[in-house]
Amino acid sequence: MKKIRLAIVGATGLVGRTVLKVLEEKNLPISEYVLFASSKSAGKKVKFMGTDYIVQELKEDSFDSGFDFAIFSAGGSTSKKYAPIAASKGCIVVDNSSAFRMEPDVPLVVPEVNPEEIQNNHGIIANPNCSTIQAVVVLKPLDDKYRIKRIVYSTYQAVSGAGRYGVEDLENGIKNYVIDNAYELQKFDYPIFSNCLPHIDVFLDNGYTKEEEKMINETRKILKRPELKITATTVRVPVFNSHSESINVEFEQPFKMEDLVKTLSDFPGLIVQDNIVSNAIKHDSAKTLENKITEPEQSKLDKPVYPLAINASGHDEVFVGRIRRDYSVESGVNLWIVADNIRKGAASNAIQIVEKIIEQQNNLA
Repeated sequence: MKKIRLAIVGATGLVGRTVLKVLEEKNLPISEYVLFASSKSAGKKVKFMGTDYIVQELKEDSFDSGFDFAIFSAGGSTSKKYAPIAASKGCIVVDNSSAFRMEPDVPLVVPEVNPEEIQNNHGIIANPNCSTIQAVVVLKPLDDKYRIKRIVYSTYQAVSGAGRYGVEDLENGIKNYVIDNAYELQKFDYPIFSNCLPHIDVFLDNGYTKEEEKMINETRKILKRPELKITATTVRVPVFNSHSESINVEFEQPFKMEDLVKTLSDFPGLIVQDNIVSNAIKHDSAKTLENKITEPEQSKLDKPVYPLAINASGHDEVFVGRIRRDYSVESGVNLWIVADNIRKGAASNAIQIVEKIIEQQNNLA
């Protein structure tokens, strides 16, 4: 069997460390790993696969020794400079930044949704935005069956999506609230503790933020629906990890609720958690993750079950619940979607892409 070399760029960052954690869990047939970071982190020791790895400084000649794959999680500027260099050396780059997502010749891939696009790469494959990834895992089977007419996104995004300083702003807010101390914000314009910030990334001339524009454009590209009507509002909330989304979808075709729920339940990587108890309605989760997802204790007390950020953290699946018809339009549905934004929204999705390529190569061998 061919020996496979994998480079992890940005290995000491929040996403990079999660990449290492997920790689340990998956144990892919990789023969050699090399960890890269900026000059500030070069020389650090990182425990990985039971071994101490020395982090190397990323340079223009770093890929001269030959790599099969590289996972980049070091920001857009690093990707723009070094990803093309790696690709020119025969390395397939899976990039977590937004640098190449909307390039027409760069596939934007979620393996459950559009794995066929992987083969269209020219050395670089883009990982979508974290919020987009979890959304399209739910939207793809619905679009295939009912043809989506319009999407309204409202997101509730965790501070881990803003990196280490975003997490510190929430931690400092919690600590200093108790003792009523002032503190300096590291990331956000306003306190995130006990607050919601309708502002993720920079504002654009049209009044939307760049994060909202990413979700709109990336969804269209992944679903291959360039004219699809989409609007979005993205909000940062005081949650440490896992993004939540309220998505309103209008279809061109009619649907039966039980068929829609089954369609979602049957889709790979998607878990329905929807046990709503009231005087009028009760339908049970169509699928659970055996040995991995334990239904919350409150379900034993006949309390409602739906996806929660605290339960999604640490998992690679996307969770959907609060599935209910939108009676304000002829054929519409409301959905509540939750996923771990650092795992499925970044690290795990990138590794799944590498895994899929290895699988395709083995099938051709």
